[in-house]
Amino acid sequence: MRRVTLFLNGSPRNGKVVAVYGTLSDLLSLASSKLGIKATSVYNGKGGLIDDIALIRDDDVLFVCEGEPFIDPQTDPKLPEGLSGSHTDWLTLNVGGRYFTTTRSTLVNKEPDSMLAHMFKDKGVWGNKQDRRGAFLIDRSPEYFEPILNYLRHGQLIVNDGINLLGVLEEARFFGIDSLIEHLEVAIKNSQPPEDHSPISRKEFVRFLLATPTKSELRCQGLNFSGADLSRLDLRYINFKMANLSRCNLAHANLCCANLERADLSGSVLDFANLQGVKMLCSNAEGASLKQCNFEDPSGIKANLEGANLKGVDMEGSQMTGINLRVATLKNAKLKNCNLRGATLAGTDLENCDLSGCDLQEANLRGSNVKGAIFEEMLTPLHMSQSVR
Repeated sequence: MRRVTLFLNGSPRNGKVVAVYGTLSDLLSLASSKLGIKATSVYNGKGGLIDDIALIRDDDVLFVCEGEPFIDPQTDPKLPEGLSGSHTDWLTLNVGGRYFTTTRSTLVNKEPDSMLAHMFKDKGVWGNKQDRRGAFLIDRSPEYFEPILNYLRHGQLIVNDGINLLGVLEEARFFGIDSLIEHLEVAIKNSQPPEDHSPISRKEFVRFLLATPTKSELRCQGLNFSGADLSRLDLRYINFKMANLSRCNLAHANLCCANLERADLSGSVLDFANLQGVKMLCSNAEGASLKQCNFEDPSGIKANLEGANLKGVDMEGSQMTGINLRVATLKNAKLKNCNLRGATLAGTDLENCDLSGCDLQEANLRGSNVKGAIFEEMLTPLHMSQSVR
């Protein structure tokens, strides 16, 4: 039977005396158990790698490693206190199980107000914990710590592929590396893909429609449909609030009870569209075509276009019984042969508007601007009480 003394690599203290039996693998397994590590190799006192159990003699002193190079325990890594600020004052950090060797000045000089600087500026003041090898323990992510250490070494932000910049940013904030935080925020902003503002096509939107139950509300608020062909589609109850529908083809579309509040419909075509109970408050439909549209809901829900911009629109022949056009702008609009019975036109700008052939029975025109408006071939007389300003 042979007896040997096992030490951790680089450490002359806390050795374990064991008996040598069997193979080298058996010895490594025993060393792992005794020293609390995952032993992978054994060196003698002169740094020679032992690869055969037969090379071990009685009373040998052996150093067990976990894969790292041999460290001579006779070499004292600690220098006199007077050299604590010099570039030769080396120390080792154990960050999340990974070892980093650097100098005290690297951690202190570039960012003197950081947490790392306070930890290692004065020896022993912070009370840093050390592992069995004397490395200072830091419970952080090693892959995110490495770019920070390199930045403190040379002042450049270099991050390898596959490392998330957000993770490095969080570590920089944790350690208080203020100058690096600014670099990282700029790098993260530059790495973001540009926002896609391209319009949604008919094909894409039809896919959305088919995937949505008929009783569910489809929210399209603020989306860009500019120039899209949405003609003849069933768009009931959809929320298009603040959406961009400029130059869209919505002819024959069913927009019953749709929300088009503050939407951009300028230059769009809505001929023959069903607009029963539609909400178009403050929407912009300047230059749009709404010929032969139906705004009249038999159930009594009135279409609301209050405050809408309808300059130059063509609404000829549309059914608009009871519609709310209060304070809307209809300057130069064409409303020939429209049914406007009971419509609210109070405060509406009807300057140069063509209302010939319209039915304005019981319509409220109080306060409206009818300068230059055409009222030829009216179906019912227009009473003065309807337009008192």
